[in-house]
Amino acid sequence: MGGLMVGMFLSALDQSIVGTALPRITSELGGLDKLSWVVTAYLLTATASTPLWGKISDLYGRRLLFQIAILTFVVGSLLAGFSQNIEQLIAFRAVQGLGGGGLMALAMATIGDIIPPRERGRYQGYFAAVFGTSSVLGPVLGGWFADGPGWEWIFFINVPIGIVALVVTSAALKIPHVRRDHTIDYLGAATVVAAVSSFLLYTAWAGPDLGWTSGTAVGLLVAGAVLTALFVLVETRASEPIIPMRLFGNSIFTIANVFGFLIGVAMFGAMIFIPVYLQVVDGMSPTESGLAMIPMVVGIFTTSITAGRLMSRNGRYKIYPILGASVVIVALLLLATLDSTTPYWFAGLAMFVMGLGLGLTMQVLIVVVQNSVDRSDMGVATSSVAFFRQMGGSFGTALFGAILSSRLAVHMADALAGLPAGQTPPAGSTDDIANNVQAIQALPEPLHGLVTGAFSDALRDMFLTAVPLVAVALAVAFFLKEVPLGTRQAPADDGAPAPAEPAVTH
Repeated sequence: MGGLMVGMFLSALDQSIVGTALPRITSELGGLDKLSWVVTAYLLTATASTPLWGKISDLYGRRLLFQIAILTFVVGSLLAGFSQNIEQLIAFRAVQGLGGGGLMALAMATIGDIIPPRERGRYQGYFAAVFGTSSVLGPVLGGWFADGPGWEWIFFINVPIGIVALVVTSAALKIPHVRRDHTIDYLGAATVVAAVSSFLLYTAWAGPDLGWTSGTAVGLLVAGAVLTALFVLVETRASEPIIPMRLFGNSIFTIANVFGFLIGVAMFGAMIFIPVYLQVVDGMSPTESGLAMIPMVVGIFTTSITAGRLMSRNGRYKIYPILGASVVIVALLLLATLDSTTPYWFAGLAMFVMGLGLGLTMQVLIVVVQNSVDRSDMGVATSSVAFFRQMGGSFGTALFGAILSSRLAVHMADALAGLPAGQTPPAGSTDDIANNVQAIQALPEPLHGLVTGAFSDALRDMFLTAVPLVAVALAVAFFLKEVPLGTRQAPADDGAPAPAEPAVTH
């Protein structure tokens, strides 16, 4: 458990530690216009490789693949820290993403191997706690490293953590693996990577930069749709498919992943854009904003561990996605009321409620899906949950970013329209101000209050836009069939095949 949690911590920490230091990194390396690619490169390879790690681990064994993922991530981190220009950093972040795509999915799949389903919820709660802790430590450490030892240590810190994970998993992680004849679905791997890449490039690059209906954007969207259809066709004919299409005949698998995609939109949106409110509207530093998000982590801890223990006790799970989506809707409505006059205790309450909702959904879905598939599909089923949730986060981040930008332009124009000519910023400078937190904090009154007010109005519109998406997730959750969690034993030490789990009515 220690080794798995350290490995997962590597991946989870990287999702939040880089953001606060990006302005400093791009200032030193040059290429501020390529800032988004530092994030996109990691997200692209991590999301696209997630189902590959799960499938290959089903064929070759969890421990070997988990350790390869750790090594890949550590090597990518080391190279990223030594980057001499922005292009090198982008390339090495892509290497990091290849390893990161396997860390979280394989950790969850390994838990599926060694812990019976009935007891798994309790352990998944601990993993949710790791994820929550990393989401707070990330911004704090990122800001501290950028202001202190240097941004390179954001990546170098992964090396000792990775070594610890390798040592612990080598010594303690003993999982019998039954070897069998197999083939690798190279065509399926190529088409899923190409399809995911097309969609993510549409959301992260073509849409925001060139317009959502530009020729390039539409071309990427059409390419993604065609490649997705080709992937489905390839998978139906492959002997060892990356994502077996038969799994979608299992309604539990399908509904859980649709729910995970939708809740991923809200989860990543909240974690990325709440710091925007704290730093821009409330005027906090990156380190302070990281500490200010502790209530969200407390909420995640509270419900993830509680729900896990209750699932282990009574073997029931359907109520948790329903409750989780309902609580997330309440949290989004609370977040939409935040402005520059809101006291911190209320903002902290809104973040705590968001954490409560996310904790009820994040790890429960993995237990649900693992309980509904055969042992031989454990890896690919687990990685599918991570894949769809991360895809939701990718699209949600791009969607919310586009909404924030468009609404900010409207509210900024309205706010500045009433200013006397002498107090209005020079033409063309408002975009520069809007993209620079330090510049906003240095503005004189009343200009500072007008700009932060425009930001809080744009954030309100963004959070309200997320409510219908989570409402759809809530409706989807009601269709989730409940099958009592199994109590099968962990695999025996003699390497014999584990007995199949009870058949599930799809």
